[in-house]
Amino acid sequence: QVQLVESGGGLVQAGGSLRLSCAASGRSLSSRSMGWFRQAPGKEREFVAAISWTGDIIYYSNAAKGRFTVSRDNAKNTVYLQMNSLKPEDTAVYYCAASAAASPLTGAATQPRAYDYWGQGTQVTVSS
Repeated sequence: QVQLVESGGGLVQAGGSLRLSCAASGRSLSSRSMGWFRQAPGKEREFVAAISWTGDIIYYSNAAKGRFTVSRDNAKNTVYLQMNSLKPEDTAVYYCAASAAASPLTGAATQPRAYDYWGQGTQVTVSS
């Protein structure tokens, strides 16, 4: 089992930045692909970013590209999402997710079904 805990959310003005962290306990994240998703009220959960376990393959949604950066520190069992130039439409609960062990990062990483473990989410609110 992998337990994931997100942190770093909060209230920020448009144009500001936040850095989300996802800390894992239980099993190691070092062989798992990791993803970030978000869900706004009344909307489906949507893909934000994903990173392979080596960190050499990264995917971003069109909304995140150029503004968000995903990274990981396997020694610390932690994944990060640096969010810059935030917009009100980025307001959502942000979730991190972990794949099964030794799962390569593929295009399926943009879908929630590619992940076996989820955190409880952290709220990000961007005011205009």
